[in-house]
Amino acid sequence: MSPLPILQPEPSPAAREPERRDDFVASVFPYRLYIDTFGCQMNEHDSQRMVSLMAGEGYAQTFTPDDADLIILNSCSIREKAEQKLRSEAGKMRAYKQNGRKVVFALAGCVAAQEGKRLLERVHHADIVFGPDHIGALPEMVRKARSGRVRICQTEFYEREDYKFPELSDQAPVEVSAYVSVMKGCDKYCTYCIVPSTRGREVSRTASEILDEVRRLVDKGTKEIVLLGQTVNSYGRLPRQGQVPFHELLSMVNEVSGLERIRFTSPHPADFSDAQITAFGELDKLCPHMHLPVQSGSSRVLRAMKRGYTREAFLDVVRRFRETVPSASLTTDVIVGFPSETEAEFEETLSLFEEVRFQGAFSFTYSERTGTKAVDLEPSVPIEERFRRLRVLQDLQDRITEQQLLAKVGEVHPVLIEGPSKSNPARSSGRTGTNLVVHIDGSLPAGTVLAVEITEALKHSLLGRAHVAEGV
Repeated sequence: MSPLPILQPEPSPAAREPERRDDFVASVFPYRLYIDTFGCQMNEHDSQRMVSLMAGEGYAQTFTPDDADLIILNSCSIREKAEQKLRSEAGKMRAYKQNGRKVVFALAGCVAAQEGKRLLERVHHADIVFGPDHIGALPEMVRKARSGRVRICQTEFYEREDYKFPELSDQAPVEVSAYVSVMKGCDKYCTYCIVPSTRGREVSRTASEILDEVRRLVDKGTKEIVLLGQTVNSYGRLPRQGQVPFHELLSMVNEVSGLERIRFTSPHPADFSDAQITAFGELDKLCPHMHLPVQSGSSRVLRAMKRGYTREAFLDVVRRFRETVPSASLTTDVIVGFPSETEAEFEETLSLFEEVRFQGAFSFTYSERTGTKAVDLEPSVPIEERFRRLRVLQDLQDRITEQQLLAKVGEVHPVLIEGPSKSNPARSSGRTGTNLVVHIDGSLPAGTVLAVEITEALKHSLLGRAHVAEGV
């Protein structure tokens, strides 16, 4: 099956020449979908699933709203900045509803789930507001919105036993690396996190359903599968019908013929079993990299966050992981300026970073979110102090990352090519097994696994060239 065409941005509606568009493509995909995604990998996956579902309705993805028939803003409410950006972008979309074309405008994701009808009332040009539980109903909602002057709001949660994961469309675009959701929602209730209120309680898929989707993606050309869940390694922790422990699921995916690599994100430190860590040493397709959110280096702050582990327990997971795969890399998430965090406790986070030496980190200042327990905690760390701590931590991590990247120069690593470099189209980009981005001169076929000699370290990535073994 041919992949879904990805329609590149065009200069302007006036400069377009519709008659030059491929007639076959136009007949199969007469509509265009523009989707802008804010937030985490869960939202990225949700957007991919929306593209897949709407492909079955004749929508090809475009990267400009200028000529879109359907515009979706997929929102995130984890941080205030992302929520503010949604409101700003929603305002800009009004112009596309007023240009004489029939455009359906939808607001999706966690902000939509949180605000519901209030968002529909505030954004008068929105036709649809829907939460993550209702992605599977998107085609029907769009058909209703196109048929007349009807505005739709679907943001309530399904009961656990009633929730159905949206199916992968046969028209879904082919991706070298593809997310496969193993669960949705979260049961952890960390005091700073809004996810249980916007995505609901944890619901897991059956192993057979997951494996079926993996095989279908691999048959279409996918080389790397990223198993996705809010706390992905809690899958199968309390096995229900059709589920297995997470390490067994990894082993099953590892057996899929044609698959090159497996990753998963994001695991929870409190849910790591010995069997899950041992899998890194036993499964040849499981990449030697783990994204392991720490959030704080202070055990007291971790208790206040309700994370369910201590500093020492986190470091024990790191120790066991590195004993199993010494060459593996670690990345993390961290929050600074959590309510009542002292300078000494912030220093504990710095010392943990020095000890673990993460390859990279997504670091944030604490952001108050209405509906979470942390908003009532005292004392609050002043905003300017939160940002000072963030700068100090990021400077430390930048130095560690720079040292690790420089150490790669001269080494040879297998790189899975994902496509053209975003920063330089004359180059191709891919990732090592340890999840480092490598740029290589020339246009290389996506999906190729290539031995690459690292020639230069950049700020957050590497340059390399195809390696030719001596005597070849």
